[in-house]
Amino acid sequence: MKKLIILLSFFLYGISLSAQNIEYETKNNIQYYSAAVNKSDKYISERCVLDIYYPKNKTGFATIVWFHGGGLTGGNKEIPEALKNKGFAIIGVNYRLSPKAKAEKAIEDAAAAVAWAFNTISNYGGDKSQIFVSGHSAGGYLGMMIGLDKKYLQKENIDANQIAGLIPFSGQCITHFEIRRENGIPEKQPTIDQFAPLYHVRADAPPMLLITGDRELEMLGRYEENAYMARMMKLIGHTQTKLYELDGYGHGMTEPGFPLLVNEVNRILKERKKIITK
Repeated sequence: MKKLIILLSFFLYGISLSAQNIEYETKNNIQYYSAAVNKSDKYISERCVLDIYYPKNKTGFATIVWFHGGGLTGGNKEIPEALKNKGFAIIGVNYRLSPKAKAEKAIEDAAAAVAWAFNTISNYGGDKSQIFVSGHSAGGYLGMMIGLDKKYLQKENIDANQIAGLIPFSGQCITHFEIRRENGIPEKQPTIDQFAPLYHVRADAPPMLLITGDRELEMLGRYEENAYMARMMKLIGHTQTKLYELDGYGHGMTEPGFPLLVNEVNRILKERKKIITK
């Protein structure tokens, strides 16, 4: 059944938004903190920038904010090719990295970038009620943290429940291993504290699609973490949590994951349209 679902997802992906007549534009290295904050911190000014790829002759489009992976210690912003030409805006975000900054700063940066999207996307023609948050590995972790622990976006005067959907790729659901390392906790010693998405499960969170690689090929216990997250979200009363395990793929499972991301965005948009037209 699982394989059938994945095959169907690829089929739907192929017939999703063709966007044949849509023109796209990319703007690079936009600072998402205020001028005052950038002036006060050189590392923020250099690192906390984003790229936006968006339809320039269309309005009311959805946006996917994409956080790169890299263990909170490396990596750079990207606009994944597989997400282009689908009718969406894509925002690729850089954030501060450990050890130059404490790992928690990356969570704060993720919240600031998503707040930028909420506050600015209408200037590009987008609909701020259709902002989705995704990312791979450390990026998936960041998206879950700001989507589940509401304090980070509250600081930016945004309600995390305004996010249209959370779609992490192989995100860490326990306390991230870089935060554990900062506190002298070994990589293979699991911890669930305030820096764990699992600590913040709640029934009223945005819809969540958890995507991982094959449990036998993933790094550490990444599939099991996500399976536990899915179970706890359902037990707490969250009715829109789903888990996909991609058979045969390891931690670098973005290629087969992107069609699932696009399909989930389109599914949620379709459901919302049904509700509005009733």
